[in-house]
Amino acid sequence: MEPLEQLTKEDLAPIKMIVFDVDGVLVPRGTKIHQEGNTTTLETKVIAEKQIEQIRELNKKGFLINISSGRGLYMLQEMFRAILPFVSLTYESGSATWYQGKLYQHINSFEKNKDIFPKLKAVHDERIKGFEPKEFIITIHCTEKVQKIEDIVNADPNLCTVWNGEAYDILIKNDQTKALGLRHVRDIFNLQKENVMAIGDNYNDHELLEESGLPISADKSRVEGRFYVPLEGEFLPADVLMQKVLSLKD
Repeated sequence: MEPLEQLTKEDLAPIKMIVFDVDGVLVPRGTKIHQEGNTTTLETKVIAEKQIEQIRELNKKGFLINISSGRGLYMLQEMFRAILPFVSLTYESGSATWYQGKLYQHINSFEKNKDIFPKLKAVHDERIKGFEPKEFIITIHCTEKVQKIEDIVNADPNLCTVWNGEAYDILIKNDQTKALGLRHVRDIFNLQKENVMAIGDNYNDHELLEESGLPISADKSRVEGRFYVPLEGEFLPADVLMQKVLSLKD
């Protein structure tokens, strides 16, 4: 991997779309969640004003912007309300995409995860913080790994767990990935793999970066890319990347 500072205009020439992971890339890592009985409280982060202006500027320069996240649609819409006219949102680990009010569903996970949900809800462990409300995947926030959760999921040959350091995502094995979402997004916008740059920082971004023509790692200890953004410094990885891209397009 090369440092992002070595990205050139020639590298950028075929790129028509930039795909951003969310946590750790566009906003700081971490989700504050509290669940008590039937009441779930979630903190909604909002994209910083500087990143809003950068995304608008990228849009003016002709780039399509896609935001790809494991989060649910309603939360992404709240987080990115100020830039919804300029972006598409691919949510719940590639399960569906929202673009200018239209929904594109990429997978139907209902039959494969409907029976496991009550089993997971029945697990009582003080390390479990709560279930994040979602449509297509199951996300369980925990202070650390919980073996009982892994055992329940591993007993089902159709499902797998992805641990991101603060939560488990329960997914359809091999099929429900951010790569699935990106392939469909490319079809929506009539793009080829070489037309896409993607940036991610976590284990569940591995397939996303592999499905892009120009992969950018925002944490080279967790995911590989052609270029990487150093973790040190005052700016979020998306900020650093957008600064670099905009400087090359001036």
